[in-house]
Amino acid sequence: MKLVPDLWRQELWLPPGVTWEDMERLGPSARPRPQDLLITLPLALGFVVLRYLFERFCAPPMSRCLGVRDRLQVPAASSPKLESYYKQKKCFGFFLFQKEIVLLMSQCGKTQRQIETWFRLRRNQDRPGQTKKFGEAAWRFFFYSAAFIAGLSCLINRPWFWDLRECWRQYPVQPMEWTHYWYYMLELGFYASLLLRISVDVKRKDFREQVIHHLATIFLLSFSYCANYIRIGTLVMLLHDSSDILLESAKMFNYGTGWRKTCDSLFIVFAAVFLVTRLVIFPSKIIHSTLVLSMEVFEPFFGYYFFNILLMVLQALHLFWAGLILRMIYKFLKGKLEKDERSDDESDIEEYDKEDEEQFEQGATCCWDRGKDSLNSKLSVLTNSCVLNNLTNHRASVADRMRKAQ
Repeated sequence: MKLVPDLWRQELWLPPGVTWEDMERLGPSARPRPQDLLITLPLALGFVVLRYLFERFCAPPMSRCLGVRDRLQVPAASSPKLESYYKQKKCFGFFLFQKEIVLLMSQCGKTQRQIETWFRLRRNQDRPGQTKKFGEAAWRFFFYSAAFIAGLSCLINRPWFWDLRECWRQYPVQPMEWTHYWYYMLELGFYASLLLRISVDVKRKDFREQVIHHLATIFLLSFSYCANYIRIGTLVMLLHDSSDILLESAKMFNYGTGWRKTCDSLFIVFAAVFLVTRLVIFPSKIIHSTLVLSMEVFEPFFGYYFFNILLMVLQALHLFWAGLILRMIYKFLKGKLEKDERSDDESDIEEYDKEDEEQFEQGATCCWDRGKDSLNSKLSVLTNSCVLNNLTNHRASVADRMRKAQ
């Protein structure tokens, strides 16, 4: 039972010399309380429901306006044994070993080519369509746009928006404004909803990094709220939303037809904004403020180290995504950019499908070569047999004529 009191020791959450009694002077409505975070759970469920309604009723007409079309898929033939085996393999990967194919051939009475074709068609059925991807991008675009506009309107006239030293003036005894409270809660609820839906969303190439990003963001927002890092926390959220708007809008136009130039233009703007905000402003302003400027007001404590570690994790993810973006820029300049290196069209299912298609084509070629060699050998034997028969018949006819002549 001592764990809960020890968790809320003032040495962990407050700088040296500051007590919880000092925070009480702000009043119950002007100071952050840990129990306030419980509201994020119903908010997350509300976002899940709202997203379902948005993707069901709002996203389809928008996708039709942009010319988003799903690819035509050939359904796989009904096969209960292959279906059950497919569901088992889906959890561990899509590659089939030769011994597994032989086992399925004996169970289903199909050839190797039929089994490989069935699995390829079945995987294609599970591929997320362009409409689903568009709905996800459109949902995030509208949230980030609304959050950025709301955050900018409630921060632009605050002194710490222009002078980062104001973030630490009289810290942590700083009154919390009602607008900043809801800015925090809505962002926390949104990222919690992304975690709730991540298992059913389109699985992308940077799936692990996305999970780490969402967890780090939730921990960062939750801890910064309890430790009253609200002023610098609102700036972090605003900075991230600014580039996410451009990314999601570029994805939306990328899924449509006839919007290639618009998509390329948005991508160039997004790349510039991302590199400036995440690799220049974030480390030089935000992290410098939390590491250096905050030390002008208080001495280091556990919350200081923990908060900066979470910011460093975010910065490491920024470097990872910046590498993918720079690679896309290189391909774009070389004229070889076909799709988003980060996540747009590169789900794991599609990667496995490409590999399997190559293996399928190689296997089909090998089978054809073996069949061709076998056919050639049979034709050779048949030809030799025909030649020998002709020679034997010819010799017999010549001997018969010589007898008659004698």
